[in-house]
Amino acid sequence: QVQLVESGGGLVQAGGSLRLSCEASGSTSSDSAMGWFRQAPGKDRAFVASITWGGTFYADSVKGRFTIPRGAGKIALYLQMNALKFEDTAVYYCASQEGPSFGYESNWFEYRYWGRGTQVTVSS
Repeated sequence: QVQLVESGGGLVQAGGSLRLSCEASGSTSSDSAMGWFRQAPGKDRAFVASITWGGTFYADSVKGRFTIPRGAGKIALYLQMNALKFEDTAVYYCASQEGPSFGYESNWFEYRYWGRGTQVTVSS
């Protein structure tokens, strides 16, 4: 089992930056494919970014503004968010697969483990 806990969310003005962290515990592997998803009120959970053996991948809506570096130690993953927009407001979730992958991994059902999410609110 893997437990994931997100942190770093909050309220920020449009144009600002936030860095989300994803702490992992349990039977973790630094090679596992991992990703970030988000869910805005009234909308489905949407892919934000992923990191796999194939590289890093981003949704078109965040490309050029967000990055998804791996962490070290207990922090398995980050999401660096720059030039935030009002439409980035959502609950952000960290997710992990069982093991490594070379794929894009943009579908939520490809992930086995999920955190509870952290709220990001961007004021316009």
